[in-house]
Amino acid sequence: MKKKAHKLPPPYAAATKDARLAGTFEVLIPVEGRNKPHKVPLQFPTQQAAEAWIHSPDGKDAIAEVLADAGKS
Repeated sequence: MKKKAHKLPPPYAAATKDARLAGTFEVLIPVEGRNKPHKVPLQFPTQQAAEAWIHSPDGKDAIAEVLADAGKS
């Protein structure tokens, strides 16, 4: 049997843990070699808005940039 290569989960939206921004959502991007996912510096009013941003052209560009920066180090 072949072993499956370890794949990172895709970016996802989660409730913001910062009490000052309670009720908002943020996008988290799992990065190879990091214990915690990278946070995108944007806040969204709903989870649907955050997930829509992930799939938008701006979101895809920002996610690609974060992953490229992580690959350099």
